[in-house]
Amino acid sequence: MTGARRVIALVLLGGVFVMEGYDLNAMALAVPRLQGALGLEPARFGWVFTALLVGIGVGGATLAPLGDRLGRRPLIVFGCLGVALSTLATSLATSIPAFLVWRFLTGFALGACLPNVSALSAELAPERLRATLMSVVSAGIPLGLAAAGLLTPVVVAAGGWQGLFVVPGLFAGLLALALGFTLTAFVPPAAGSPERPKAPQFELFRTPWLLPFTVVAAALALNAMNLYFLNSWLPTVLPKAGFSLDAAARVAGIVQLAGLAFGIAVSVLIDRWRPGPTLVGAFALMAACFVAIGATVPDPTRWTLLLMVGVGGASAGGMALPALCAYLFPPRLLSSAVGMGVLIGRIGAFLGPLLGQVMLSAKVGPNLFLAAAAGPAALCALVCLAIPLALAVRRELDRAPATV
Repeated sequence: MTGARRVIALVLLGGVFVMEGYDLNAMALAVPRLQGALGLEPARFGWVFTALLVGIGVGGATLAPLGDRLGRRPLIVFGCLGVALSTLATSLATSIPAFLVWRFLTGFALGACLPNVSALSAELAPERLRATLMSVVSAGIPLGLAAAGLLTPVVVAAGGWQGLFVVPGLFAGLLALALGFTLTAFVPPAAGSPERPKAPQFELFRTPWLLPFTVVAAALALNAMNLYFLNSWLPTVLPKAGFSLDAAARVAGIVQLAGLAFGIAVSVLIDRWRPGPTLVGAFALMAACFVAIGATVPDPTRWTLLLMVGVGGASAGGMALPALCAYLFPPRLLSSAVGMGVLIGRIGAFLGPLLGQVMLSAKVGPNLFLAAAAGPAALCALVCLAIPLALAVRRELDRAPATV
């Protein structure tokens, strides 16, 4: 692949994450508006949010590892097409079961696609900048989340709540066409090699890869719990603290832009400094911000600044932790590690929206609701203390490749 085509490929791969971010936020932004349009209570949507995450986990575990054997392109292109069709279909839903089915199918397509996007970005990146470029590409997630929040007033005014799904659906279809053309000439060097195991994901549950995988999967699960807890319910909770619907949507966008900068900064430190202390410090800072929100009266300026670090930090973790996989696992296991990490990480992600649903049903106030996010952030910081041990496994095996 030529240098220019490589750059175009990386930009388009970043576009896949933009599409994911926009799509993830679309449901959260639509929910407060569906009560008036369809008579559907917001508290009933916990399982709809969870259906998307179940789909991502199932797709990540069953289809994504095929990219390690067959190449990344088919999984990425057909995954984008699946997202396009299912997201457009979501705009036609009128009941909770219909939303649930279409969101599951959207998640399934995303799960097949995203781990291969992460792996391919690592394969296209220079080794010394691997984590940084992986994070720059995955920075599309907070960018998409931010775009959804900031554009919501315009999109809803032009196309109603349905427009929140039509926009990412059309974008996903265009990405599928562009990636199908751009990635045609690129075959990952390790894809289809005869010595490659048929089910590489199972290697992650055996020595020597069990420790690194456990660390990254636990961190992904705890961070995903916060990420989906906050992104799913922030537009619903902030109005209870005095924000208007449009102001809450804008804050949901602003905090994602902060997450974009936060994530890139963390990834640069992973590449150029020490991954363990970097991630421990980032998650500890997040926890402190949520504690501060719980201890203060609602104030738009103060809360927005604290949420920029707290919610933005969760988005940054979603960028940096998959990038860390490039240092923990060899290329032959990279898609499998990210895909299986997504699956296990979804255990936490499943719980996030459901926890929010229970708290809303119990009439929990916005202070306590947001302060609850401090718990998973603090636990994530503790898990990241084990990152140096996980990195040592890869270094030891690199010295004796014949034993891997």
